[in-house]
Amino acid sequence: MNYIIGAFKSPCHIAINFADGRTRKQVQLKKENGQTAMVPLFKSQESIVGEVVLEPIQGKKVEHNGVKIELLGQIELYLDRGNFYDFTSLVRELDVPGDIYERKTYPFEFSTVEMPYETYNGVNVRLRYILKVTISRNYVSNIVECQDFVVRNFTPPPSINNSIKMEVGIEDCLHIEFEYNKSKYHLKDVIIGKIYFLLVRIKIKNMELEIRRRESTGSGANTYVETETLAKFELMDGAPVRGESIPVRLFLSPYELTPTYRNTNNKFSVKYYLNLVLVDEEDRRYFKQQEIIIYRPESS
Repeated sequence: MNYIIGAFKSPCHIAINFADGRTRKQVQLKKENGQTAMVPLFKSQESIVGEVVLEPIQGKKVEHNGVKIELLGQIELYLDRGNFYDFTSLVRELDVPGDIYERKTYPFEFSTVEMPYETYNGVNVRLRYILKVTISRNYVSNIVECQDFVVRNFTPPPSINNSIKMEVGIEDCLHIEFEYNKSKYHLKDVIIGKIYFLLVRIKIKNMELEIRRRESTGSGANTYVETETLAKFELMDGAPVRGESIPVRLFLSPYELTPTYRNTNNKFSVKYYLNLVLVDEEDRRYFKQQEIIIYRPESS
């Protein structure tokens, strides 16, 4: 039995080490198996430098047709699982064909890499960056090792950030005005606003504010839209009266938000909405939805 297990064991161990691995910030990344791992954090235009260490199992000789390392930016749509769309693909050849008898170390460098999109794990799509080392072999399968890393890109505060003012009305029954202090928020921001009741002729039981994320993947007839409610915040419990004003103060930092992504590589987009929900005593629900823009500030 031990011989069978040994037959499937890789004859060579591959380690991918980042040059600044001890000092660079590490962040959590959710893996395919649902577990999380701590991986290095980069932003676009940074250089990715390190070394690859190959170590054959003691007493083994590894014949190969060359060793290479690739830096790949990939999008995987879960409806087309297993097919990766590479939007970034860089290669460095580490070794010419030959034999490996003992531990060997190869330095590598990818200078000022263009990484325009952020790492994203969604409901129907995943965008990831990996370093992939391949030992090419003739008559047996290649030996491959991958190392994930995360990319986040920062946005300066918007120069124009208008407030949002909207009305909700049901003829002769209900008239509400609501106002949010701005339309663009950073990931740790606070939504501040007010809701004014100008006319109330229906019995409202409660009112809440939701943050919704809408993920769209694919295009045309093959577009799939997934909407998640990330937060529910009760604004009011009980019937309001005409002239009443309800304050809104909703902190974004407790929620796992990403920036707004618009048409990422023509594969997917992620948008955020504030959804105002009123429920009357007969459990009828009234909605008013407004898109907001979320961005990542330098300090996050």
